[in-house]
Amino acid sequence: MPEHEGEDEEEPIGAVLFEQSQGLTDLDPDALRTALHAAVEVVVAHLAGVADRPVLPAIEPGSLVGLFPATPPEAAEALETILADYRALIEPNATQWQHPGFMAYFPTSSSAAGIVGELLMTSLSQNPMLWRTSPIGTELEQVVVGWLRQAVGLPDSYDGFLNDTASTSSLIALGGAREQAGLDASELGLAGRAALGAPRIYASEEAHSSIEKAAMTLGIGRRNVVRVATDGALRMRPDALAAAIDSDLEAGFRPVAVVATLGTTSSTAIDPIGPIADIAARHGLWLHVDAAYAGVVAMLPERRADFAGWERADSIVINPHKWLFTPIDASLLLTRRMERLRDAFSLVPEYLRTLDRSSPVRDVNEYTPQLGRRFRALKLWVLLRWFGLEGLRRRIRHHIEQAQAFASWVDADPSFERLAPAPFSTVCLRYAPPGPPRESGRARDERLDSLNQDLLEAVNRTGEVFLSHTRLDGRFAIRVALGQIRTEDRHVARAWEILRREAAALS
Repeated sequence: MPEHEGEDEEEPIGAVLFEQSQGLTDLDPDALRTALHAAVEVVVAHLAGVADRPVLPAIEPGSLVGLFPATPPEAAEALETILADYRALIEPNATQWQHPGFMAYFPTSSSAAGIVGELLMTSLSQNPMLWRTSPIGTELEQVVVGWLRQAVGLPDSYDGFLNDTASTSSLIALGGAREQAGLDASELGLAGRAALGAPRIYASEEAHSSIEKAAMTLGIGRRNVVRVATDGALRMRPDALAAAIDSDLEAGFRPVAVVATLGTTSSTAIDPIGPIADIAARHGLWLHVDAAYAGVVAMLPERRADFAGWERADSIVINPHKWLFTPIDASLLLTRRMERLRDAFSLVPEYLRTLDRSSPVRDVNEYTPQLGRRFRALKLWVLLRWFGLEGLRRRIRHHIEQAQAFASWVDADPSFERLAPAPFSTVCLRYAPPGPPRESGRARDERLDSLNQDLLEAVNRTGEVFLSHTRLDGRFAIRVALGQIRTEDRHVARAWEILRREAAALS
């Protein structure tokens, strides 16, 4: 008889997990540990090899649906089968946001600290909608908000909480502005109240589209978002803002809020906060500062001058999931007017009332449109302790240095030109080879727009790097946005090499 024949053989891991999944309870601790180990190995392997994948999958829209069954599985499937399909169907067809060549939009990095924090957050499954539904979720959020506020140098008059994205944070802030203006819109609405005068929000031509979406959602309407002219550096012009407000007052409109941006989406321009704050104060308007991308730069003491005056804002948004290596989603809303946010969104039915606590509690759902909330503070608590402020500052500084180096390469090449300043970690440029003699400015821009669209497509088609675009002063611009935690100097140099190579091939 062969050795061990007839002895009990250990069941394969997959069989054990599959068997447990057939019951009425979840996996026992040992089986869960095994499942998590298997999933962790997949995650680690993916991140270790992410640079070897193309940043953008070479697929066409609609091509993926047919890879999956049209009907849901009736019976449970083994974890090995699920993970194998994940590796075969999900990973290769994902845009690789964790790739060191991801330089499009604004990078969102899932650092190791963020991944660990997200796992712990998921395992607790907290819903900090009320203090009692998550005492630690509610109070740790206050701690983390305080840490972040101190890190960027804002005074303790600011309080706040965490949302999913800047779109939500800005919407909440403008909801508070609507109440601050005395419109009582949360109770009476805006429709049919012509005596109020149409409420107006002022933002620069470069402000993010989320401001218009907030106006749509809050009943203010896109037409009442007044786009204010910018200067040669794409910053809001305070004189144009003042003129727009005066004109609207004469016409019977109701100015409500001004939105200034520190680090606009297209070019990362820095609006002059001080003069804008003066104008807002003169008219009693809510000042909201969108610092979703660049706000973390205020962690650097030597860069605080760029933010001078933002401490006068009524509300500020900063997104840790943009440049603080936090898995999406995590958006910090700070405000000096918490009571106005509560006026805008508080609704407490009997089943949400707290009856068993004599001391006051904060139920964050009263300050937001949503009831349910995620325990985002936990992953930020892990991340801030993991890196420390010094570690975060060092990485942010390095990304700014990388962008400065890239900008210098563009400036030194006569075939390229920069289309905006690069104060942070984003460079806007275009390929601009000479054209025909006596070419008009408009004809030149049209030629270069077409050429740079082709260049962007060619660069992204390489799979080594992913860049995005915008329009600045009507001109097509290629954006190189750095800030991905895995992007090393060699990846930045390679992106420039690919740009030049593909540009030369188009000539």
